[in-house]
Amino acid sequence: MPEHSLRSLFRLLRAKVTDKSLLPFALVNYFAFTSFAVILAAAFVLSWLIADNARSTLIRRSEAYSQLFADNLNRQVFVQFVLPTVVRYGHIAISNQNQYENLDEIVKNLTRGMNIKEVTIYDSVDNIVAYSTVQPLMGQRGLGGLEYSKAALGEENSVVISSGSLLSLLPGSEAIFCTVKTYVPFRPETRQARQTDDVIGVIEVEQDISEDMRAIIVLQGKVILLSLAIMSLLFAILSMIVVRANRIMARRAEERIRLEEELNEAQRLAALGKMVASVSHEIKNPLGIVRSTAEVLSGRIGKLAPGSERLAGIIVEETTRLDRIVRDFLDFARPRTSALTPGQLQEPAERVLAFLHAELEQAGIEVETHFAPDLPAVLMDSAHMYQMVFNMVYNAMQAMRGGGRLRLETGFAPGGRAVRLAIVDTGCGIAPEDLKQIFTPFFTSKTRGTGLGLAIARSIVEKHGGRIEVSSLVGAGSNFTIVLPVPTESGPQEHRKTATS
Repeated sequence: MPEHSLRSLFRLLRAKVTDKSLLPFALVNYFAFTSFAVILAAAFVLSWLIADNARSTLIRRSEAYSQLFADNLNRQVFVQFVLPTVVRYGHIAISNQNQYENLDEIVKNLTRGMNIKEVTIYDSVDNIVAYSTVQPLMGQRGLGGLEYSKAALGEENSVVISSGSLLSLLPGSEAIFCTVKTYVPFRPETRQARQTDDVIGVIEVEQDISEDMRAIIVLQGKVILLSLAIMSLLFAILSMIVVRANRIMARRAEERIRLEEELNEAQRLAALGKMVASVSHEIKNPLGIVRSTAEVLSGRIGKLAPGSERLAGIIVEETTRLDRIVRDFLDFARPRTSALTPGQLQEPAERVLAFLHAELEQAGIEVETHFAPDLPAVLMDSAHMYQMVFNMVYNAMQAMRGGGRLRLETGFAPGGRAVRLAIVDTGCGIAPEDLKQIFTPFFTSKTRGTGLGLAIARSIVEKHGGRIEVSSLVGAGSNFTIVLPVPTESGPQEHRKTATS
C-alpha cells in the first residue's frame, strides 16, 4: 500500500476515535434504524385497532339492523299471514301451497332491496324449519343450534361466522367471508300492536356482510401501506441527513487534523528558522572576513609563490558558496516585508538574464525570450521578484549541466485577469514522486544545496497574491509558470484600449 494511502487511512481512523462530535450523528443513525422498527410495529398495531373497531361497529350495527328487521317481519307476518290464515283455514299449514305462497310473498316484499341473504322461521317446539327463503331447507329438523334454543326461550341473540385476513388480499388466497345470523323469538301481537310473552316460533335472519368486511380489511391494508410509505420517506430523509452530516464531520475532522499537522510543521519550522537565523547571523560576519582575507592573500601569495594563488581562489569560491547558503537561510527565516510598486513582470527576468549572461553562455545554454509588449503593470517588490526569478533560472541552469535551451516568456494567464511568466528548460526534469515535494523547505534531490530556493520563491509569489504552476517530464525538462494578479483597474481590455488610443 502506498505511503500516502496509509497516512490517509491513519487520519480517518484517528478522526473516528478522537472526534467526539461524530457521536451525536452515530446516535441519530441508531435512532433512524430504531424508529423504522418502532413505526413499523406502530403501523400494524394502529391498523389492527382501526380494523377491529370498524369490524365491531359493523357487526353491532348489522345485529341491530337484523333485530329491527326481524321485529318488523314478526309484525307483518303475524298481521298479514297468521291472523288471515287462521280466520280462513282454521289452522296454519305452510305445506299448503297457497299458504306458502302467501307467506313467501310477504317475506320477499319485506326483504326486497334490503341486505338480507336468507330468512328462516322455526317451530318453537320441534326445531323444524317451517319456512325458509331457501325452499330445500323446509321441513328439516335440528338445524337450529344453541342460538335457536336461546331464542325459543325468549332471548334475542346473534352469531358471526367469518374468515379472511390481510393475507386474503393477496392473489390466490382464501376469500373474505362474513355472515351475521340473528335469532329473534316469533311472538303473537295484541290489537294494540304489542307483542306478548308467548313464543310461537323463532325467526332467523342471515346477513352477508362480506363486502363490508372486505372494505374494512382493505382499509387496514391501506393504513399499513400509508404508514410504511410515510415512515420510509422520513427514514430516507433522515438517512440522507445522517450520511451527509457524517461526511461533513469526517471532512472537518480530516481538515482539523491536517491543520494540526500544518500548525505543528509551522511551529517546527518557526523554531528551526529562529535557530537558523541566529546561527546564520553569527556565521555571516566571520565568513565575510575570511573571504576578504583570502582575496588579499591571493595577491600576496602570487608574488611569493607563483602558481599557488589558486588555493586562495578556492577559499574565495567556497566562502562565496557558503555566503549564498547563509543568505538563503536568512531569507527563509526572517519575515519579509514587501514594498509593492507598479512594474512589468518581464523587468526582473531581463535583469536576471543580464546578470547571468556570461554563465549561461559558458554552460552552453541557449536563451529564448518572448515578452509580450502589451502586458499591464502588476504590483510587486522588484527586489524580491528579482530574487525569485534568479532562484528559478539558477535551478534551470543546474538542470542543464550539459547545455540546453532556456525559454522565458510573458503573457496573459487564462481568463485575462492575471499575467504569467513562464521559465521553461530542457533539463533532466523532475521525478513524479519528487514533484509534490519540491516546494517543501530543505527538500532537495541534489548532492549540494539547501533545498530552500523553491520554498523561498513560492513564499515570495504568495506574498504577491500569486501562485506557481509546475509541470515536468523526466528527460524532457520542466516548466515553471509564475502567475500574478492584475489590479482590477488595469485589466487586459482596459490596457488594450489605452494602447489603441
